[in-house]
Amino acid sequence: MKKKLVVFENVFIEINETKTLENLSFEISQDDFIYLIGKTGSGKSSILRSIYSDIKIKSGNCMVLDDELVKIQGKKIPLLRRKIGMIFQDFKLLPDRSVAKNLEFVLRATDWKKKELINDRINEVLDRVGMKDCMNRMPYQLSGGEQQRIAIARALLNKPKLILADEPTGNLDPQTSTEIMNLLSDINNQGSAILMATHDYNTINKFPKTTLRIENNRLFQLKSKSII
Repeated sequence: MKKKLVVFENVFIEINETKTLENLSFEISQDDFIYLIGKTGSGKSSILRSIYSDIKIKSGNCMVLDDELVKIQGKKIPLLRRKIGMIFQDFKLLPDRSVAKNLEFVLRATDWKKKELINDRINEVLDRVGMKDCMNRMPYQLSGGEQQRIAIARALLNKPKLILADEPTGNLDPQTSTEIMNLLSDINNQGSAILMATHDYNTINKFPKTTLRIENNRLFQLKSKSII
């Protein structure tokens, strides 16, 4: 039986004074790849942020990687986030340092100490995303697709069981989007569950997965894995 990594049961999220999400119920199990869709502003990013405890859950039951988020203590949130890989639409690479230094920064921030182990892990993740030759390049020297590959490598650094991807193909052309989706599918096949917020219906049709839709502040699972 596959281990459940995320369980939402009747979760209520207050995004701001006028926007809430209600009765959110879904599960993410080991090896799942799930799309999260909805109109711009519907709350896709807010659900991702609630999973890594950047938005507080007001009520309901919510377990993420064995932590109960309604009751999680502030000091435990950084430990939770180390177990989750996060990929963003705008890459969020540090512009003033090389690819290798971007990855080293994350490892040192998550208590990696030994230089040799740090270098080995950087080499491993860059090789996995096909970017080992770009180790010493600066972010501005990379294309959008290359920057997203580095962002994916960064998400893999601490060997997460769960990856949250927020519009990872949103700024990419169709061919590059396909390359990134092939990479994410490969990562998923090797053991990381993925929850991907997207409005890219072409990608969903090309790579059909279980799909959740936000509509009228509620969450529904679509019966078909393809979007017509």
